[in-house]
Amino acid sequence: MPVQRLPGVHTGQSPADVQAEVERGILTSTLGRAVAWARKQSMWPVTFGLACCAIEMMATGAGDYDLARWGMELFRASPRQADLMIVAGRLSQKMAPVLRTIYDQMPEPKWVISMGVCASSGGMFNNYGLVQGVDTVVPVDIYVPGCPPRPEMLMYGILRLHEKVQREGRFK
Repeated sequence: MPVQRLPGVHTGQSPADVQAEVERGILTSTLGRAVAWARKQSMWPVTFGLACCAIEMMATGAGDYDLARWGMELFRASPRQADLMIVAGRLSQKMAPVLRTIYDQMPEPKWVISMGVCASSGGMFNNYGLVQGVDTVVPVDIYVPGCPPRPEMLMYGILRLHEKVQREGRFK
């Protein structure tokens, strides 16, 4: 029996034909794109608040802003259950090895958001006690500016991360 190719976006059909197939309940995609969509819709952030930015991060998870709309129901206390690290606030030299250990314990694929100017570049604290940018300790995917950034800014950064994950559309 010959293999029939399902109609869809990758077959060269017109948008109207694709819309008709979607209305019939048929949708085609690649496995990588489907997995990327599932990953972006079910990110679980690890709790890692360091300073004043952590208060804004907690407010983002509260009812007024409701991260549950994007599949982020709750912050995980164990790094083995999380795939997103939001580094909120200034990172001290003593805390940097702990941050790296938590990052290493997270399963692949994993992402990092640097929240606030202190986490991104050391902020106004240019001294020996603070790390001048969390990207020297772990790879950062998204930088959220502000001092402290409002919950809307963190949500904007999370949505940009969702776009990045969806755009990759492959196994990481």
